[in-house]
Amino acid sequence: MDAATTLASLVSGGVIGLILGLVGGGGSILAVPLLLYVVGVGSPHAAIGTAAVAVTINALASLIGHARAGRVKWRCASVFALSGMIGAALGAELGKAFDGKRLLVLFGLLMIGVGLSMLRKRRTAEAPDVRLTRDSAATLLPRLVPIGLGVGLAAGFFGIGGGFLIVPGLILATAMPLPFAIGTSLVVVSALGLTTATSYALSGLVDWGVTALLVTGGIVGTIVGISLGKVLGNRKGLLERGFAGVVIAIGAYITASSI
Repeated sequence: MDAATTLASLVSGGVIGLILGLVGGGGSILAVPLLLYVVGVGSPHAAIGTAAVAVTINALASLIGHARAGRVKWRCASVFALSGMIGAALGAELGKAFDGKRLLVLFGLLMIGVGLSMLRKRRTAEAPDVRLTRDSAATLLPRLVPIGLGVGLAAGFFGIGGGFLIVPGLILATAMPLPFAIGTSLVVVSALGLTTATSYALSGLVDWGVTALLVTGGIVGTIVGISLGKVLGNRKGLLERGFAGVVIAIGAYITASSI
């Protein structure tokens, strides 16, 4: 690996970590385009596999802090993750069998859709004490299972952690507050990422050297992002809108260049 590729990998990891630290999610959706257009990974499938491994490791690292702060609903996360892992396993196999160019077109369109959804005003969650128990199972399970399956299918197909889909999915299913949804989502991101990463790794579609550099850069970026987030805490809405604009622009570029 030459010096330019090494630097590009570290910077790309830093950008992903910075966004995660600033807005609490969404950084992983940039991993595939960064690997393709900045790092120079030649194959869309190799970029997806490499991104999946890096996202999984970063999610596990972030989960520790949220768990210590008590922001993880473990039972809800377990059901959502189990459903999602089934979907991710199916999605990863479909993704590998899909033509690379068409996969990029769909990925670009997904980015545009996600960016537009980020611009919508979020509804305030209303159930901070929600728990999956014997009494609440009849209400929560019919929501958690199908939503988890659908999110996992998308995460596996596109090789992404899916945090930007999991967080609203958890809120839709359980009405838990956003901070809890972010913490709980990391359990699911880790599980889905591990499923997708394993599938691609067994097919030899992971660049382990680039993965290590992405994770290293991501750690530094996350630390910087969290620090900046504290300073710019009262402008978080502006930061989220700016990130949404970046996601839409990149999605449009990927779609246009892949048609």
